[in-house]
Amino acid sequence: MLSILRNILGLFYPFSCVVCQENLIKDEKYICLHCILKLPKTNYHLQASNIALDRLENKIPCQKASAYLYYSKDGDTSKIIQSIKYKENTRLAYWMGDYMGRDMIKSDFFEHIDFLVPIPLHESKFKKRGFNQAEEICKGLAMATGIPIESECLFRKIANPTQTKKDSFERWINTRGIFEVRNKTMYRNKHILLFDDVLTTGATLEAAVIALKQVPGIKISVLSLAISS
Repeated sequence: MLSILRNILGLFYPFSCVVCQENLIKDEKYICLHCILKLPKTNYHLQASNIALDRLENKIPCQKASAYLYYSKDGDTSKIIQSIKYKENTRLAYWMGDYMGRDMIKSDFFEHIDFLVPIPLHESKFKKRGFNQAEEICKGLAMATGIPIESECLFRKIANPTQTKKDSFERWINTRGIFEVRNKTMYRNKHILLFDDVLTTGATLEAAVIALKQVPGIKISVLSLAISS
């Protein structure tokens, strides 16, 4: 019924691709086939050593790390992220998570992962935005991989200012001590995949890992939808 309604609405208000703005045709969702085929994929999940892991290895003791897309200002990935975060496109977030998961699951990247843990927003920002983009992407990832999400694992106890215009040192200062683990016993000896939407300097992920490393026997891997240059 929803698909029929969507097609009828599309006759009068054509749905457009979030990347190129061209009208979508039948069976296309959110991103047209042309733009899907030219998404700037990193293929890091196929590489034991990659730029995401290199960026994190001096800060985070992680088992493995990957980022799915390259991110550049005004690039295709930027348009997708902006649509999710600032146009409240949670369906696109879910779709991207599912698409990423179905592509990456062909590799062994998700083997032995017990939980997906999205980086949380502070309560004040969550109330203002109404959703957590990392969690919404993670929901699609969970559908594709069958790995459960633990959205309540981490608690963001400090509402730090936005990171957008800060350099690497300022980001590190800005994120110290902002996270806390809610139930340490539950994650003892588990392997979690920490997820964020964009990997920039790794300061936020580092702060999350510092909190998580208080859990005995925990193993941590990292994944992001995108990585900045």
